[in-house]
Amino acid sequence: MAHPGLVPVAKEIFDEHMPGPNQISRKREDVHITAKDLLTVPDGTITEAGLRWNIDVGLQYLEAWLRGVGCVPIYNLMEDAATAEICRTQVWQWVKYGAKLADGRTVTAQMVNQAVEDQLAKMGKQTGQFARAAQIFGQMMTSPDFPEFLTLAAYDYID
Repeated sequence: MAHPGLVPVAKEIFDEHMPGPNQISRKREDVHITAKDLLTVPDGTITEAGLRWNIDVGLQYLEAWLRGVGCVPIYNLMEDAATAEICRTQVWQWVKYGAKLADGRTVTAQMVNQAVEDQLAKMGKQTGQFARAAQIFGQMMTSPDFPEFLTLAAYDYID
């Protein structure tokens, strides 16, 4: 929930369609998932615009979080730490495994760092914590090992 005031509205809808405490009794016998299914790399196109979008949204969220704001409206969507985690994890995976962009270029740490710098230049004229967010977010997307939860790396810098 983006705001506690929305809980009654959402709860009413959930209670109408899910009267019990869980959905354990609602089995999907038509679905059969194997370990191989869970480990298969999905098909899809990675674009430079998608890479930059992840960096843009992640940086905007982390900058707000460093100022003590936990939910942030970005591009008409209410975003939280989960969004930033998805953004940085996806980019980290692309770097780690050398994913290819639609135009054939490999996603590299250098490419990510340049995109972070470009985004920082775009946002840098604003006040706030953009430089710190760029430093933290950039490092987390290009680290050889997967860093733990995003906000753990940023706690020392929160206002």
